[in-house]
Amino acid sequence: MGAIIWLASYPKSGNTWMRSYLHNLLTNAKASVPIDDLTRFCLGESGAGPFAALAGKPYEILTDQEIAQLRPRVHREFTRASSDSVFVKTHNYLGEWNGQPLHNMDVTAGGIYILRNPLDVVLSLQNHFAMTLDEAIDRLGLFGAGTETGGGHVPEVHSSWSHHVESWTAQANPQLLVLRYEDMLAQPQAVFGATARFLGLNPSQERLERAIRFSSFKVLKEQEEKSGFKERPKNAKAAFFREGRAEQWREVLSPDQVRRIISDHRVQMERFNYVPADYA
Repeated sequence: MGAIIWLASYPKSGNTWMRSYLHNLLTNAKASVPIDDLTRFCLGESGAGPFAALAGKPYEILTDQEIAQLRPRVHREFTRASSDSVFVKTHNYLGEWNGQPLHNMDVTAGGIYILRNPLDVVLSLQNHFAMTLDEAIDRLGLFGAGTETGGGHVPEVHSSWSHHVESWTAQANPQLLVLRYEDMLAQPQAVFGATARFLGLNPSQERLERAIRFSSFKVLKEQEEKSGFKERPKNAKAAFFREGRAEQWREVLSPDQVRRIISDHRVQMERFNYVPADYA
């Protein structure tokens, strides 16, 4: 039995990119790992199968209270997947839902938390959830935001962007590595190298560079264009791997929309240097 390492993020913040990098690195892949194979390496916290198995009935008829009560048991079952660390993807905020913890800390070894400028996150949310921009801005600030049971998944509890970020990062924790998406783009060698060291790994420079190259946005987008991606929502407006750039918001958001997002999230944006100088 191992212990969980959470790969945590608010939706559309770089979680899949990190999963691809770690899969390529840890398997020492000689060709880019197919994106549809990522679930073999990293478990998904919201996958309905383990909940239905433990409940002994279809997940579709489980109540929210039943799902909440099952979660700690499901997480303990995750640790049986390996005698070593078990990577588990989560978009849940760090807290409780229906009186139960969203993450079982009794079986947790640590985590990696990835955050991204909400001015860019909102553009990806718009496409991912098939919303208008203003609806996506509303969702970004919605304390009760999340998903519902369906499509092979139990509910995810996202909360607002600010609450999500604060819940995971407010307290210093040596067992949690906090990364910015923008730094992953600008300094991949430094950031992905630090991630490897955080996990107790010391890969050769060639192996590190290969894993970074095989998990690049360009490679992942080409894979999706060629073969699709099973994690892309059916109602999404665009591809899962859409742009992958920082500062896209300057080309899309109106000044009023920018000011609205900053007003809703200023405290956490200031903590991570996300408030643009021209809007300070």
